[in-house]
Amino acid sequence: MSIEVLYEDNHIIAVNKRPSDIVQGDKTGDTPLSDFVKQYVKEKYNKPGEVFIGTVHRIDRPVSGIVLFARTSKALARLNAMFQSKEIQKTYWAVVKNKPEKERGKLIHYLIKNEAKNMSRAFEKETPGALRSELDYELICSLDNYHLLEVKPQTGRHHQIRVQLSKMGCPIKGDLKYGFDRSNKDKSIHLHARKIEFIHPIKKENIVIVAPPPNDVLWNEFVKKVG
Repeated sequence: MSIEVLYEDNHIIAVNKRPSDIVQGDKTGDTPLSDFVKQYVKEKYNKPGEVFIGTVHRIDRPVSGIVLFARTSKALARLNAMFQSKEIQKTYWAVVKNKPEKERGKLIHYLIKNEAKNMSRAFEKETPGALRSELDYELICSLDNYHLLEVKPQTGRHHQIRVQLSKMGCPIKGDLKYGFDRSNKDKSIHLHARKIEFIHPIKKENIVIVAPPPNDVLWNEFVKKVG
């Protein structure tokens, strides 16, 4: 499999994940994206032996967009710490069917994960066992039947964007699990990790990486409109 590399240096590599890819191995037994990145590095730099690739974060299988990997254990440790301390800002694009009542706003919910169903449930008020989840959203533009939201999660909870937008009445296109009425043909959902911004863990430079959305009719229409 060929991978779309968005950024790379001696310490980190960022790729644009396709909706069907898994970031790390799971019970399906499908080859994870991390293995393809290892193979890419091994072949490009003609590296003998085992290649180190550290997985820093994950995005859900039906979601597309930026995934960041570390190429050294030092970079991995520092990036992990940066994610923990919220020093890495992620921006997502979400296509929804219903227009939100307010064009921009902050959503705060309390999420409980159901391990058996691999789903999270959002509550408006503090609930025993629930984790506070916060995101900012803004309506970017609209087409006839769909709306593009820019979403900036302030916490990193399980299925956070999916469940919080659904709770607001704006389920993501194709996301049957959280209330959309039909699936996408390729089993993707229209949620895309669009941009990531952080201070480089080694070089200490400001890094901004942007990923083009998947090549489909709806994403292409929104990209054309946003310009």
